[in-house]
Amino acid sequence: MEVVVDGLTTQAKYYKPLIYEFFRKAWRGSRPSWGEFAVEIRMEYVGDPPWLDLDNLAKAILDSIKGYAFHDDAQVARLLVERAPGERERITVTVRKVADTGPSPLLRPGEVRP
Repeated sequence: MEVVVDGLTTQAKYYKPLIYEFFRKAWRGSRPSWGEFAVEIRMEYVGDPPWLDLDNLAKAILDSIKGYAFHDDAQVARLLVERAPGERERITVTVRKVADTGPSPLLRPGEVRP
């Protein structure tokens, strides 16, 4: 799932409540999932790069989608947060469930998974 929020301010005191309200309204009635997730957060800005700690942005986004996309932040197995110049101020959040494609670490060589 991908969510794009245009025109968001990069000032934390404003974007945190805006993001939370956006997800609360947009994902009302959604059911969180179990399993591991990959989350990508891309913040686009216009002009000079904003003085914004990306870890604060990531935490605000994860807090906002917790309970909608997944149950707990601990389910995030991969997290990419980036800041880049763009045509307008925008935050894009992409959430994907991580597929279990690799062998189990408990599997011994020569064993076959049922």
